[in-house]
Amino acid sequence: MVFTAFYSSIGAVGQSRKFVFQQPKMGSPFNIVIYGNDSIKAEVAAKAVFLLVDTLNSIFSDYLPNSELNRLCATAGTGKWISVSSPLFTILKKSKNAALQSKGRFDVTISPITRIWRMARKEGKLPGRDTIAAAMKKVGYQYILLDTISKKIQLTKKEMQLDLGGIAKGETAQRMSDRLRQLGFNSTLVDAGGDIIVADAPAGKPGFTVAINLPQTEALMKKLLVLSNMAVTTSGDLYQYLEVDGIRYSHIIDPLTGWPLTTAKNVTVICADGTNADWITKACSILSPKKALRFAQKMGAAVQIGMIRRGKPVFYRSNDFNSYFLPSD
Repeated sequence: MVFTAFYSSIGAVGQSRKFVFQQPKMGSPFNIVIYGNDSIKAEVAAKAVFLLVDTLNSIFSDYLPNSELNRLCATAGTGKWISVSSPLFTILKKSKNAALQSKGRFDVTISPITRIWRMARKEGKLPGRDTIAAAMKKVGYQYILLDTISKKIQLTKKEMQLDLGGIAKGETAQRMSDRLRQLGFNSTLVDAGGDIIVADAPAGKPGFTVAINLPQTEALMKKLLVLSNMAVTTSGDLYQYLEVDGIRYSHIIDPLTGWPLTTAKNVTVICADGTNADWITKACSILSPKKALRFAQKMGAAVQIGMIRRGKPVFYRSNDFNSYFLPSD
């Protein structure tokens, strides 16, 4: 696996320097920015954190046939309680809580549906409604049972499958950031394929600056976010979508219907935790802008929803979102 490191000096020799490390993980580019005085210690820390990502991927992935997640799914409907690792139990507990809080707008049991739509994007045609209806019978977060004392899981519905794609990168990014702090690096940025966690601001700076792309384009907003000790995630359909008869079907699927969004949105969420930022963007993408703003406020998150109206970008923002923009000169 390629491990790329870039070094650039910040201030005089002996003072804090910026170290940037890159490696592809989970099908996406992962980046780590570390501010510190010792390049060797920074590189050792970065390698340790990338190894952590490999471990988590072997647990969370629904693509790897022998992942712990897929081994658990193979027991669905058998009536067996399965002992699982601490990371898998933790993320499934968070996932069920997210489903309850969002009233099912976020649901990791949606995998039978997401697999159908992955094939539809590959083939370039819509699946049949009967196919979707049959798969929906296997969907429902209520079929995940958790024994919090023994850390065991039971999947009660036969042939149900789990997809952690809407929460795993946020959880991974948060664990990466936490590990870097444990290793003695307090001023860091972790970018796990677009799920970003920033720790303490670099010395002499108000925070880390983060750009947001405009809806349906790679162009960036002129306004920049400035953040410290926060997580930020953006969800949209710029790259993953299916277009049939002039209708654009997003990769984001409503778990309550089994059908993707057809209204293009960019949803950016800022909150204190990377796991929450990840799944809240998915829930807010499904909700109407008005309901999404209310839900984000309830969850203690700031949200921006970008849409195209009559060919121009239109934004809906919670009041606290504006406070994160870098002040203009």
